[in-house]
Amino acid sequence: MSRQYDILVIDDEHVVVDVVGKICSSENLSVDFAIEAQTALEKIDKNEYKLVVCDIMMPGMDGFGFLEEMHKKKITTPLIMTTGYSTVENAVRSLYSGAIDFIPKPFTADELLSSVYRGLKYGDIQNKMRSNQNAPGANSLLYVPCPAKYFRLGYASWLSVEREGSVTLGVTDLFLKTIENILSITLMENDNEIIQGSSCVQIKSENEIINYVLAPVSGRIIESNDEILNDMSILEKDPYFKGWIYRLIPTDIEYQLKHLTPCSSDRI
Repeated sequence: MSRQYDILVIDDEHVVVDVVGKICSSENLSVDFAIEAQTALEKIDKNEYKLVVCDIMMPGMDGFGFLEEMHKKKITTPLIMTTGYSTVENAVRSLYSGAIDFIPKPFTADELLSSVYRGLKYGDIQNKMRSNQNAPGANSLLYVPCPAKYFRLGYASWLSVEREGSVTLGVTDLFLKTIENILSITLMENDNEIIQGSSCVQIKSENEIINYVLAPVSGRIIESNDEILNDMSILEKDPYFKGWIYRLIPTDIEYQLKHLTPCSSDRI
């Protein structure tokens, strides 16, 4: 008989499975687990899950192989990638491959819950979008996609290449829709270096959880949009134009664009 769970945890380290289970269970979330990818695929065939939390380094099929199998099987369950081998390359590859978030180990309870809350909300939004598409005359626009000329890293951050050689980056409307209400925004200072795939913005939500936005590109900050600190509604109302976050001088834009998704591909 098919069972329904909130989260499927895939990790060959029993201590990680236990910790994730305890943290999520304390939030009244139901958790199932698998210690290898193949077992996880069999479970997904039998049961229903709202979210998958998957380790990268596992015996046999690794996390990337598992994510590829999900795509082949057209399984749309959102997936969060975790790893103790935390590198920029793993973070960027995870998001480019279709994971909705990346959490390096060891992580805190708040870091895990921040990603899990957004992952569950992301799944709800996508399910509503699919339902609306099948309903004649229904309005399926639950969030505003990135402009076609932009690029994005995962679903969280966007990049726009400017004519003078600089780039502008910000947070996607979909990411903002997965956060309840914004309490505060923490930006980096000008002249700081940002690394692609690392946190560049911290957004505190109404539940006091910090949400980390991963940078779509590396570079030096030459300007920050301080207006959004004084009026956070600018970010929520116009995230792609007036609500931009930073302007950068990119480090290696041609190479790093290869690891981003053109937003024009979102127009189906």
